[in-house]
Amino acid sequence: MIPIKLSSKKKMRNTLFITFLVITCLIGRIGYIQFIQGGELSSMAYQQQTLDRSINPKRGTILDSTGKNVLAVSSTVETVTVNPGNIAKENKEKVAQILSEIFELDYEKILKKVTKRSSIETIAKKVEKEKTDRLRIWMEKNNITTGINIDEDTKRYYPYSTIASQIIGFCGSDNQGLDGIEAKYDTELKGTQGAIQRHTDAKGREIGEEGEKYVSAVDGNDLVLTIDLSIQSIAEKYLEEVCIDNVCTDGGNIVIMNPQNGDILAMATYPNYNLNQPYEAYTEELRETWDSMEQVEKTKSLQAVWRNKAIADTYEPGSVFKVITASAAIEEGLVTDIDQEGQFSCTGSIEVAGVRIKCWRHYRPHGSESLRLGLMNSCNPVFIGLGQKLGVQKYYSYLNKFRLLNKTGIDLPGEANSIFLAENKAGPVELATISFGQRFEITPIQLVTAVSSIANGGTSVQPRVVKQIISSSTGEIQDVPVKTNGEVISKETSEKVLSMMESVVSEGTGKNAKVAGYRIGGKTGTSEDGVNTNKYVTSFCGVAPIDNPQVVVLVTLYNPTGEGGHQGGGVAAPVGGQIFSEVLPYLEVSKGNAEEVEVVEEIEAPDLVGKTLEEASKMAKESEVELVIEKEEEELDKQNTIVKEQVPKAGIIIKKESKVYVKY
Repeated sequence: MIPIKLSSKKKMRNTLFITFLVITCLIGRIGYIQFIQGGELSSMAYQQQTLDRSINPKRGTILDSTGKNVLAVSSTVETVTVNPGNIAKENKEKVAQILSEIFELDYEKILKKVTKRSSIETIAKKVEKEKTDRLRIWMEKNNITTGINIDEDTKRYYPYSTIASQIIGFCGSDNQGLDGIEAKYDTELKGTQGAIQRHTDAKGREIGEEGEKYVSAVDGNDLVLTIDLSIQSIAEKYLEEVCIDNVCTDGGNIVIMNPQNGDILAMATYPNYNLNQPYEAYTEELRETWDSMEQVEKTKSLQAVWRNKAIADTYEPGSVFKVITASAAIEEGLVTDIDQEGQFSCTGSIEVAGVRIKCWRHYRPHGSESLRLGLMNSCNPVFIGLGQKLGVQKYYSYLNKFRLLNKTGIDLPGEANSIFLAENKAGPVELATISFGQRFEITPIQLVTAVSSIANGGTSVQPRVVKQIISSSTGEIQDVPVKTNGEVISKETSEKVLSMMESVVSEGTGKNAKVAGYRIGGKTGTSEDGVNTNKYVTSFCGVAPIDNPQVVVLVTLYNPTGEGGHQGGGVAAPVGGQIFSEVLPYLEVSKGNAEEVEVVEEIEAPDLVGKTLEEASKMAKESEVELVIEKEEEELDKQNTIVKEQVPKAGIIIKKESKVYVKY
């Protein structure tokens, strides 16, 4: 009997110990769950029991500088979702059927979503209210009150389609800015999401009687740009015309800037694209082959047209850059009298560190020149000599002052920086080529900003494209401040350079930019697009009116291959004149007491092909055009040498005193 009692006591003791151990573990586990995992599990339970549907805010409106023209706006659309657990089993098929019919979707895919064991499924995003109204009517007729959600949403719309496309940019399906202003100012434009909250069980069925909790979305702020829709339209019109007429294979761009405050009045790039369809083919040629193209090719093509070449692509500016060299030389006192005759002499070429560099008109040297004549003639030796006198260190200090060694800081994404040889590696030859605008690269926005420093009296102004931000909540207007970067040159130097630039347009290589009644200054440029590519970049930079500059225009054309040739004075300068002729009156810039400029008569280019060089010279003189013989040799038999090619070709409309280039 005794062993049995001892065994029972032992078993009881063991049982009590095990029970105590289990209870202790359970209490420990409960404590761990309550105090350690409590917050996390509570959050998970809330997420499981609460169904949140997002309410997208209205993205801010983008307006042009007048505040009247809407460039980008968010229109109201709707998004349709379903809660499968709240749709009765007997209704699932007919719900799938009507959803597929109204929104033109695949029935089997919709049925799969409607019968899925999930809390919420998206059926259609950003659909027009006309379609959702049809769904509402059907739901009412079939007495279906739960399981189908129709929520307000927004869709980005661009009223002017292609206007300023590379500046404005576009948005993704989630209303996030992907390019241009839309991306740069996404934080200001996007607003804050709202939500609709509903309590559900694990299968997505409603529980409780709390109903829906509505959290309002906060709309994004509006932006007022410096871009003027009318001026932008003028720039795009003439840019498209010149690129098509002159077969600019790599497109072109035009930048129009107010030099007084840095406002970009227009920034046009050709070709452009439709902001409402940014992923579609943008030219007739592409539309013909788009469906057969590989996705990689499509992406490459789209990225190229989205690119804002005015800020993202660098190029050799050519002779336009001579105004920078002239400014530095005058500021340093190397030239005090810009009209001093005989201060410079062009013999057709100049030797620098054993390398002979030719003037573009080496076959007929310019001879004795003042600095004004040197700029009017675009004479390379004059500016090489000035560069030598300045020296590398001093010249680079001016590059820095003109903000040519740094990005401008314009408020657009993707700005590139210039490409200059490091100062400690720049020798005499490199300095010589820089001084007349070759063998380095800058962006168009860097050049137009530098010339604006000359135009406004010598102050470096940072370019901008947004001038005001308007709060969606309060309507408060926040002005974006004008930023300056110090004095570059004196007002006296500025006036001298502007005076010379006016002579370039009135009598020199930029005469095709003349506009009757307005004092306009400018400089033309032609440079190679890379080494031995046989491609050219043609440009013209103009300032008006000279006595109080309000507008700086830069026209840049990439590889013009048309019959009009590739010279800046013949191709780009006329575009500058066309723009000034419309923009200046639009801005109500008075002609004042400006002397009426004689408009040069237009003529047909003479037919010189097949003629001897001697005959061609006589015909050119009679037609009042300047004959330019490319690669003319010193001992050339002009009586027997036949012209084989000419640019521009015979019959092309040109202005008197224009250059006609011939090859033999």
